[in-house]
Amino acid sequence: MALTEQVTSVLNEQINKELYSAYLYYTFADYYDDRGLKGFANWYEIQAKEELDHALAIRRYLLDNDFKPTMEAIAKPDKTFASDLEPLEAGLEHEEYVTSLIHHCYEVAHGVHDVRTMKFLDWFVSEQGEEETNARDMITNMKLFGSDPKGLYDLDREYQARTYVQQTALPM
Repeated sequence: MALTEQVTSVLNEQINKELYSAYLYYTFADYYDDRGLKGFANWYEIQAKEELDHALAIRRYLLDNDFKPTMEAIAKPDKTFASDLEPLEAGLEHEEYVTSLIHHCYEVAHGVHDVRTMKFLDWFVSEQGEEETNARDMITNMKLFGSDPKGLYDLDREYQARTYVQQTALPM
């Protein structure tokens, strides 16, 4: 069964949204790097790489289903921050937005009875739940410990220990 125009359109748009997410997270990493918080910068650099993985997985899905994706221009992130908490809050807001986009993709696939694409998107639905939880946890930790220099130092060290692992579980 060939993918419908509706499904290919929303998935192609989602590639661009995932690439924008990577751009956005690199700006968060840059903010924290400038502040000397290398661990927070590391966290968001890894987040950016994961967003690139997501875009590539969707691209591969489209290619494997005989649709040639169109790479569109990626918008420039326009966020500026006045505190260490603000990028974390913007991160949660963005993850909630991406969740809504993934749900929309799923709804479009469901609307045309495209079970294969719904199954493909199941991984993304689960991933977004994890992303929102991580973002909420980071906000909670910053509110609890971030105003204390030792607490902020400990959080930064914790986030510095995170390593990038290519997501082989992606539905590619």
